[in-house]
Amino acid sequence: MTETPNDAGASPARPRVVVAGASGFVGRALTRAFEDDGYDVFTVGRTGSAVWGDAPAIARLVDGADVLVNLAGKIVSCRYTDANRDEILRSRVDTTRELHAAVAAAAHPPRVWMNASTATIYRHEIDRGNDETDGVLGEGFSVDAATSWESAFFTGDLPATRRVALRMAIVLGDGPATRMLFALGRLGLGGPQIDSWWFPHRRYRGIGARPTGAVWSSWHRTSGRQRFSWIHIDDVVASVRFLRDREDISGPVNLAAPGVSDNRALMREIRRVARMPWGLPAFRWMLDPAMALLRNEPELVLKSRWAVPRVLTEAGFSFTHPQLGPALDAVAASHRPRARDLFSV
Repeated sequence: MTETPNDAGASPARPRVVVAGASGFVGRALTRAFEDDGYDVFTVGRTGSAVWGDAPAIARLVDGADVLVNLAGKIVSCRYTDANRDEILRSRVDTTRELHAAVAAAAHPPRVWMNASTATIYRHEIDRGNDETDGVLGEGFSVDAATSWESAFFTGDLPATRRVALRMAIVLGDGPATRMLFALGRLGLGGPQIDSWWFPHRRYRGIGARPTGAVWSSWHRTSGRQRFSWIHIDDVVASVRFLRDREDISGPVNLAAPGVSDNRALMREIRRVARMPWGLPAFRWMLDPAMALLRNEPELVLKSRWAVPRVLTEAGFSFTHPQLGPALDAVAASHRPRARDLFSV
């Protein structure tokens, strides 16, 4: 990985990409892909070619870059304590603003800036999918974090830079979400996750300048039929390459496989791939304490996420893993769960 844009060993003929938040699961995969495509890769993070807070260094990296990809943000696979809530929001909005300032000031700004977002921005939905045109945004903490993130990204005029918000569904691969799902399966909680009454809490209340939703948590009578939108890591990489090269696409883009599942089908596939012949149904009153032990939130499996990749499919993108079962088989073939991962998410 290249450390500075002026290294003697860097070829001026090679295109430059700046990847912010490259140390995570998705960031590592994209970094490898850009290197394979012949790019000089520079990173912004707590370490790397430039660090957050060093505005001159970030500006030098961004000025003259061909592509900018921002994945920075605290991982959401955590318990939504007040400290974690604040850091999830801050780490997304502040880093995006730093990059925005660098792009706005650049003499030669990137031709395309792809900024991570999340398909969780849409409301809890059972009856119809949410695409980029007609999708309905939700309320509460996760949605507010997402809308604040996109607002920081799309604000202002950057006429020379095409902007694409990557509304990613849950990414399947050797990452935290998949490890957590397999952990639930191996714990014997691989049956459907069923929403039900539980003691109200304030972890999901709104956040940011204009908080939305109720202060106290509620629940939905889905009986394990809540939708599960997902995407395989290989298709994340392929879609980023596709969007990088499609000058006609800008704005929000759903990164979600067309083969949306529901929770019952998801957990049946998890049991199959994890080779666990049985799994107890988990009501919220069982799931919430279990997820607390796993340092996570039941929202991951209880919210009905249904994102439709309308922009990608209408533009002709072809998914390598459009259906859940074969996608999980591919994950298992590449990353067999390890015993020490039982409680590691």
